[in-house]
Amino acid sequence: MGEFALLSIIIFFPALGALLLLSLRKITMQGEDNPDHESRIAFLTGIFVSVATFFLSLIALAYFDPSISGYQLIEDIPWFGGRVDDAGNIVGGIRYKLGIDGLSLLLVLLTTFLTPLCFLASWGSIKHRVTEYVAAFLILETLMLGVFCALDLMLFYVFFEGGLIPMFIIIGIWGGAQRVYASFKFFLYTLLGSLFMLVALIAMYLQAGTADIPVLQEVMPTLFAVEDGQFGVQHLLWLAFFASFAVKLPMWPVHTWLPDAHVQAPTAGSVILAGVLLKMGGYGMLRFSLPMFPEASVFFQPFVFALSIIAIVYASLVAFRQTDMKKLIAYSSVAHMGFVTLGIFSFTETGVQGAIFQMISHGVISGALFLIVGVIYDRMHTREIAFYGGLVSRMPVYAAVFMLFTMANVGLPGTSGFIGEILTMVGGFQAATWAAFGAALGVIFSAVYMLTLYRRTVFGVITNQKLEGIKDLTRTEVIIFAPLVVATIVLGVYPQPVFNMAQASVEPIIAAFSTLGG
Repeated sequence: MGEFALLSIIIFFPALGALLLLSLRKITMQGEDNPDHESRIAFLTGIFVSVATFFLSLIALAYFDPSISGYQLIEDIPWFGGRVDDAGNIVGGIRYKLGIDGLSLLLVLLTTFLTPLCFLASWGSIKHRVTEYVAAFLILETLMLGVFCALDLMLFYVFFEGGLIPMFIIIGIWGGAQRVYASFKFFLYTLLGSLFMLVALIAMYLQAGTADIPVLQEVMPTLFAVEDGQFGVQHLLWLAFFASFAVKLPMWPVHTWLPDAHVQAPTAGSVILAGVLLKMGGYGMLRFSLPMFPEASVFFQPFVFALSIIAIVYASLVAFRQTDMKKLIAYSSVAHMGFVTLGIFSFTETGVQGAIFQMISHGVISGALFLIVGVIYDRMHTREIAFYGGLVSRMPVYAAVFMLFTMANVGLPGTSGFIGEILTMVGGFQAATWAAFGAALGVIFSAVYMLTLYRRTVFGVITNQKLEGIKDLTRTEVIIFAPLVVATIVLGVYPQPVFNMAQASVEPIIAAFSTLGG
């Protein structure tokens, strides 16, 4: 049991908070005529629980030793199946097994960092069924943390699919006018992709006799070895896992659920969707696709590069023509995730490190951009770009914060966006020159659509009289943006801590591909 079951406490503390909130519902309501009281208690509970979870993740960081290769803080309890060995221990089967490495810990910290900000951003904008809203978010946090800590394939699948339910509810109840359509589209796309992974998971379990991820990472390359370069079982398993992760990321052409989900989701839902949920696709590729199916990964490298470049260029061009601010940023996310897949499948240390950094950086920057849209949406109740203009004269602090994250999204040096993009492009260049060229086009296009968005909403003079009374950032909004600003600049100036933490996770992956000539 790893350090007093720390990971279990981190994972299930938000769910415990949600259950406590729901069980005390009668106290929080105190009559239906006092919704403000319910809202205040619910949000205070959500903030307290999520902040406490963040501090718990910092304790995990304190215990974590980045110099050690492999998983740390391991918890391993037999769940079902398996057999009893001579010593009387249950081996094999499906287990409740948790553990973290540098990659897992980075994404755990990202999740626990963003969640309290989501509650702060929702306070005042969510006005009905607040208790259920907070509970759904806390349960979602539990399931997201479980994905990044699970070291059993079946346990991973349970957490991976379970996260669909609270997000489906969040979009479907507290979303926009087309929320039901968007929530069903999100759910069905992701579920369908994951069914392929389930079939592959069962096949792997039956063949290997275990669902233990570290064991599978060792045995799978030889268990389903590719013979004489022939298309075989390893390639099929790779495709099954890729189908799930490509939808989650999402990659072109299975990205169409994302703009709809973002536009209809409440602001905090968009933050978590872009900041954390999309990263599960990249995490899955790094945790499963590359270590377990290395030869198939090399085989499909040109295919993934092609999809990545199409995603970067196509999504950037589509983003330029959007009239809705949220939809523009959603397409921007598709483009930036193209950089992640480019870096991952470069099979170089530079590219993979860049991809991991890009996931963390994009989580912060895209989350901030959706919060920026949420600020003016809460005031004016529209996201149409044409409605705005000249905001700098009424909202100078807002304009400054917006400028910073616009530049970070473009990849300006000194911001975290630059580090991720430049490293993935260098890694891509080492693997295939044409892929790096395509990615460079995406950087140019992202500058065009983001700067155009900024010019049309912030610069100029106010032509819409409805904007005359618009107020600048409140104290609460400044508190929300402050840690995001700090994270963006600090990671842009000093990215080394992220690289150091991920180093021990990246090296075994790269070593495996160097032996393959990948």
